[in-house]
Amino acid sequence: GNKIFISAGEHDLTENIIHLVLARLPDAPAGVKGISMFVVPKFLLREDGSVGPRNGLQCTAIEHKMGIKASATCAMSFDGATGWLVGEAHKGLRAMFTMMNTERLSVGIQGLGVAETAYQNAVAYARDRIQGRSLTGIKAEDKQADPIMVHPDVRRMLLTMRAYIEGCRALAGWVARELEILAKSGDNDAKQAADDFASLMTPIVKAMFTDLGFEIASLAVQTYGGHGYIRDHGIEQYVRDARISMLYEGTNGIQALDLVGRKLPQDGGRLLTRFLDPVLEFIEAHEGNAALAPFLPPLQQAIEHVQIATGFIMENAMSNHDEIGAASVDYLRLFGLAALAFVWARMVAIAAPKADSEDAQFYRAKVQTAKFFMERLLPQTGALLAAIQSGSATMMEFEDAAF
Repeated sequence: GNKIFISAGEHDLTENIIHLVLARLPDAPAGVKGISMFVVPKFLLREDGSVGPRNGLQCTAIEHKMGIKASATCAMSFDGATGWLVGEAHKGLRAMFTMMNTERLSVGIQGLGVAETAYQNAVAYARDRIQGRSLTGIKAEDKQADPIMVHPDVRRMLLTMRAYIEGCRALAGWVARELEILAKSGDNDAKQAADDFASLMTPIVKAMFTDLGFEIASLAVQTYGGHGYIRDHGIEQYVRDARISMLYEGTNGIQALDLVGRKLPQDGGRLLTRFLDPVLEFIEAHEGNAALAPFLPPLQQAIEHVQIATGFIMENAMSNHDEIGAASVDYLRLFGLAALAFVWARMVAIAAPKADSEDAQFYRAKVQTAKFFMERLLPQTGALLAAIQSGSATMMEFEDAAF
């Protein structure tokens, strides 16, 4: 058989390459219930453990790609290859999804990493590049022009990048904490709660983080202007490299379907409560906190938008499954924005009391960035809710021949 899009499917950096391959045993049941997993090495091993003859597989092509060009993306052909069964027969798909869920979280962090380095470069360029004068008067009297960082639109782009990145990093930390509980806790109830939360958040981390990684890389190019489009600064490479993260390990549209079609209804909505319960408890616990007064109402509204959207989808999907597909991408972004609003509110609760500490600038910046997020980015949830509630008709009633 053949496999495509295999990262590092062939190279000479190691003595051997181990492929995990899904295949069927001769007596396998039909369908996905008959798929098993096998270890198929590039080279077979001799009895003494040394590298032996070549196995029956080879690379037939290397893809020419938009980005990640340092990674050899291979087409592989298997013909008479020897493999060894991994785990139980006919349980290969389950084993693969264990790996896939881990990889989806990793790819989300990849998107966040690209976003961070794009942002750091954009900030450095905005400090150094001079062009025009501030709309409110000259800021750099000793220079022929002001740094572009003084211009409102440049600051909008930089703060958009920063607000998304720091929010995503905090959300990733929350997910990582739950994964640690899942791996090491002796409390079965705590492990179940952690597993539920990580399962719910996996498609959000994968899809939203990588969507934002690409968007932020594009904003970095915009910050550079024409110099971002040419290769001299390397910024355009971030855009090319970030794009794949929205595709591999399950496209982001598939992640959204997983969230809405599988995770939301699972066990009567239990997974959703793992997110909503701590948010609602936080809001109730901080109602009298003056520092959080500007932040709790927009957070509460975003959570209400999630609840309304969830109810709309669950109610309408029972009579029309297309409602799930029509709403899923918008719902994932809506949910993700609400999750970012919560972690930003939590950060404010920590940072606000430390505004006069020796790290005052750091903590003040946290509060200011949170304010930008709540006022300039979080309002998207209202538009997303309206789009979700418009239903699937405008998509599905459009005539195929008219495309």
